[in-house]
Amino acid sequence: MQSGGGILRQPTSVWATAFAAVVAFMGIGLVDPILPSIAQGLKATPSEVSLLFTSYFLVTAVAMLITGWVSSRIGGKRTLLAGLALVIVFAALAGTSTSVGELVGFRAGWGLGNALFVATALAVIVGAASGGAEAAIILYEAALGLGISAGPLVGALLGDWNWRAPFFGTATLMAVGFVLIVTLLKATPKPAARTSLAAPIKALAHGGLSTTAFTALFYNFAFFTVLAFTPFILHMSPYGIGAVFFGWGVCVALASVFGAPPLQRKIGSVNVLHLALALLAVFQIGIALSGHVGIILFTVLSGIPIGLNNTVFTESAMEVSDAPRPVASAGYNFVRWMGGALAPFIATKLGEEIGVAVPYALGAACCLVGMAILYVRRHHLRALSRVDTDHTLQDAVAPAG
Repeated sequence: MQSGGGILRQPTSVWATAFAAVVAFMGIGLVDPILPSIAQGLKATPSEVSLLFTSYFLVTAVAMLITGWVSSRIGGKRTLLAGLALVIVFAALAGTSTSVGELVGFRAGWGLGNALFVATALAVIVGAASGGAEAAIILYEAALGLGISAGPLVGALLGDWNWRAPFFGTATLMAVGFVLIVTLLKATPKPAARTSLAAPIKALAHGGLSTTAFTALFYNFAFFTVLAFTPFILHMSPYGIGAVFFGWGVCVALASVFGAPPLQRKIGSVNVLHLALALLAVFQIGIALSGHVGIILFTVLSGIPIGLNNTVFTESAMEVSDAPRPVASAGYNFVRWMGGALAPFIATKLGEEIGVAVPYALGAACCLVGMAILYVRRHHLRALSRVDTDHTLQDAVAPAG
């Protein structure tokens, strides 16, 4: 692995793509502080409002299957710009919604643009970054963490004025990202071979990739239980909710960038996943059993295992199989984002109809299921030991370089 300075010395095109990625990931946490305000403004129930996440991630998951097909025909830069353009249009339209149904529909269109951009951004950053794939993935996860942490603050700041403002704000920031990509990113060459629509599904036939993807599905169910349902039990203003999830997002970013890589080298990627899933289960039970202060504390702390998982799952999906990285990423993200699509509505409905502790108990159970999958199918993940060894060797020779 490169030193911190090496990771930061990147081409301008990488930073332009990373900035746009930050804004794209802001869209995930942007609505968190304003979920209660949206429910009030549109006279909707919490479970109806949770469909903002469900439509977004369901479309994102399915659209992942076409990202490679599109980018291999029109090139990475044009695919990024197409994704950004869709996000700009649908984020702006979301701000004009007059019903929760319209808002859910516009978020679905937003999810399509997000899929085209996010899947391609990772491939572009990996291809253009100096320092190899690990440095690129750390940069990508740093963008994710920064976007997720900034999203609630932006949502709170603009949402306290009007719940529609964060959507218009996102469209504006994405327009800035669009201009940066147009001006700073050179046209990426089209791949020598075009990717078929079936390629991501075929890639999942690999035992290691399918194990990683389905473990991540259960992990994402737990992740988005925290993200989508917790704002409704905090009983705070948009600023209060935004502050809680800013702290959570900072933990995500720090654990992604500074926690995951050394832990991978010390105990191995698979063991990091076991550790992070166990911690997330404990913190979810903590949320379920705590009063108001405990809910805040355990919500913020849950960002640590989420950050660890995000980095290790992403790198594992890229390295565990022999599929091209864009294809592996598409197949992996198709499966794992299904967890993000299912969790918000199911968790919120359970919380409404049974009790607020139930969603977190289910989230903790999903973490345990993920750990069981990792253990039972551990023989499919032997390739990750080689990756961990490579990282250790890179560290050993770095001082002499």
